[in-house]
Parts: sequence; C-alpha cells; structure tokens
Amino acid sequence: MRSTRLAALCVAALAATGLTACTGGTDSESTASKAPTAEAPSDLIVMGAASTRVLNEDLSEMSESNLEFVNAGSSDLVQQLKEGAPGDVLITADQKNMDKAVEAGVAKDPKVVATNSMVLVVPKGNPAGVKSVEDVQKEGVNLVVCDAQVPCGSVTNELVAANNLTINPVSLEHSVSDTLGKVVTGEADAGFVYRTDAAAAGDAVEVLNIPHADEKPNSLVAAVTTNTTDEAAAQKLFELLASPEMAVVWEKYGFTPAAQQ
Repeated sequence: MRSTRLAALCVAALAATGLTACTGGTDSESTASKAPTAEAPSDLIVMGAASTRVLNEDLSEMSESNLEFVNAGSSDLVQQLKEGAPGDVLITADQKNMDKAVEAGVAKDPKVVATNSMVLVVPKGNPAGVKSVEDVQKEGVNLVVCDAQVPCGSVTNELVAANNLTINPVSLEHSVSDTLGKVVTGEADAGFVYRTDAAAAGDAVEVLNIPHADEKPNSLVAAVTTNTTDEAAAQKLFELLASPEMAVVWEKYGFTPAAQQ
C-alpha cells in the first residue's frame, strides 16, 4: 500500500514541479519480516514544506508510524493534494497556503506548530562583498529569492517593502531549498532564506540579519488531510508535531515552537 501510494505521489509531484524530493522513513516490509507476529505500524505520507525537510529524520524516529516524506514548496503541495495525490499530514510554511488547502477541502482543523523568520545569506567568502541587506540593490549583485506564490517569497516581499528596497532578482525559486542551493553553489551572490535553512547550510554560507525580520515571522501550520487512509495514525502524528517532545526538535533546527509563543 505504502509503495503504491508514494509512487503515485512522486510521479504527480515531479510532473507538476520537478522540484519535489521523496524520502523514506522506516521500511515496514523489513520490520514485518523481522517480527511477523507483531502488528505492523501504520504507513503515512508527510507532505512537508521545503523548510521542514531538516526534521524528517527526527520525526521518523519519534513517530509510531512508518513515514514517507514529500518536501516541496507549500503551494505545490496544496496543488498536489487538490489534484488527488495521496498524503496523510500536510505541513505548510504559512497560514495562507493552509487556508487554501482547507478551502479546497483537502485538509482540516489546522494548527500552528512553530514559526520561522528570514535572513540574508551569501556564499562562503562573500565574493560580491555584500555587507548588509541594502547591498542587494547594487549593480552586479546576483540576488535570488523565492517566488511570491510560496511562503518564503511572500515574506521576502514584505521585508523588501519594510526596508524600502528595490530588487531585481536573477531568479524566482519555488522553494526555499532551491534558493539556498543557488547561494551555496555560488550561482547567486545573495539570497533571502529562512534562518533554519541558513543554519542547516553550516559554514557553506555567511549570514546577515535583515531588519524587521523578527517582526514578520511565518507560521508552520500542520493538518490531517481529508484523504488519509489512516486517520487515527495521522491524528497521532499531527498531535506529535505540537507536543512538548517535538518542541525540542523544532528548537534544535532553529524554529520557535508554538508552545513557547
């Protein structure tokens, strides 16, 4: 069941965006072969915003279910669910896209589980000499940001306005991981990304604070989908995301757990 559902989802995701990554948690088949008399855990598909990909391994270890992950831009994930792709729990990187999922009838009873904020990153060594957010306006500085339809792009636009900037990005990406990737590889001189992504990149990037970023956090919002094949297991995972145990994991990767707000 799991392999069939995930294969269908991966095909739909790749056809839609070409940006989706599918990763696996515990292999239920090998678990079953080792303990044939035990009741096998449920298999769930987690459709998580690109910024939540850093949580996958920890979440797999904490969950009672076998988890498969599909990480992409929030708007892409919502569109995939609307088109009938399988999924059990949805995590978006903003309230707006979760609201769209609820309005479309593909998710229900969402809850904010954490928040995140943005920073400016430059490649290691800062070859373009970007010293502040104002420098991204300079001629010759190749800036990359997220497209406005995804949460990281929406917040970027708010910060651009708050700092009275005029920007001409060389590309608009559909996920924060793609934005970060272009900075890490040196394809771009600077990029607006979440502080959690900057932390995950380690010394591959240098980080500059963006004025007003703390005033404009974005919410990580979770919900059980309406097409889940195991609502009880999906509900348990949903509750785990907002639990005190999970708060430690959110903090580990630089998020602020909702329980602390």
